[in-house]
Amino acid sequence: MLKPFAQLPPVAAALHLGTRVVSVTREGFDKVKSAGRERTPFVIRALRGGEVIELSARAVIDSTGTWNQPNPLGANGLPAIGEPEAADRIAYGIPDVLGAARGRYAGKRTLVVGAGHSAAHALLDLAELARQVPGTALAWAVRSPALTRVFGGGEADALPARGALGSALRALRDSGALAFHAGMRITHIERDGQQLTLHGVDLQGQAQRIDGIDEIVCATGQRPDLTMTRELRVRLDPWLESTEALGPLIDPNLHSCGTVRPHGHRELAHPEPGLYTVGVKSYGRAPTFLMATGFEQVRSVVAAIAGDLEAADRVELDLPETGVCSIGGSATEGIADAACCGAPSTAAATGCCGGPAKADASACCALDEQKKAEGQSGCGCGTAPQPAALRPRSATACC
Repeated sequence: MLKPFAQLPPVAAALHLGTRVVSVTREGFDKVKSAGRERTPFVIRALRGGEVIELSARAVIDSTGTWNQPNPLGANGLPAIGEPEAADRIAYGIPDVLGAARGRYAGKRTLVVGAGHSAAHALLDLAELARQVPGTALAWAVRSPALTRVFGGGEADALPARGALGSALRALRDSGALAFHAGMRITHIERDGQQLTLHGVDLQGQAQRIDGIDEIVCATGQRPDLTMTRELRVRLDPWLESTEALGPLIDPNLHSCGTVRPHGHRELAHPEPGLYTVGVKSYGRAPTFLMATGFEQVRSVVAAIAGDLEAADRVELDLPETGVCSIGGSATEGIADAACCGAPSTAAATGCCGGPAKADASACCALDEQKKAEGQSGCGCGTAPQPAALRPRSATACC
């Protein structure tokens, strides 16, 4: 999609290929100085062919994603003890198991760590390699025993490829073709001859270990690189590192619904005028981003930069029902969203409290909208006290 677009003459003339941005600031202003700041251009410092160059711009859209910033194996956010020393045996993300990296994994025993769709891809590729090459074995370790999010909605998932991916992974797990280690939090990696031994604890704090591993695939997610905009005034959610306004809407501790409240340039802006974060980086460490959301983000932001606020504020995001809607996080994964909202269990059949509100912008979900229409005040979707872990993180959020 990008290649033919990049070849259009007006686009090609503006592209700076082979150029890596390293930092962004204001011309003549560090982060502290305020007076007249909004009237000065941005300065983008970059590397091209080993040479430092600077470009000037009146607006900056940061869509640098999280691809080169993988989360470590350690469950506490830090690399596990021994993880840097075992780096030659660890691949982060989704290695090309059936292609360029085939020789690395063929005939080896590989451990995949992670409970998301990247882990699912890696496991299914390794399973195919095991069918082709005798002696190839695979193991899977997850921090939580609940796998609702990665298994998805199967045939009920309105994103068919995702549903098929989850169904194939469930079948692989149930077939016994892999060693499955549920609820293991890795703390330490050590070399044992030519192989690796992983140590950790389960949810009850009991010691766990996995022996005889040749290779590790770490698919535990990514995080944004925040160094590039250090001299700019950014406002981030304190634990997701998303743009601040998005935090309460996407927090995986509370939900992982396939729908998201419509948002655009206002939620993606920062205190630095003219600076916007879009795409997966706007979600920070939250793993629930969909590309359709990113396309709509960019449409809104570009309209705002062009001065068309009517178009920028228009809601054009229409996400499908996903067929699975569960609360993420180690303590709450697998609980129906009906419980998240404190609603009767029958609400789960129609999504998160019936899905998003249809017309009332003050309502947090369809059930809340209905209750408000009936005259109920406050959070209409709650009929029972919520557990502490599920209470709203924001005073403006109803569930």
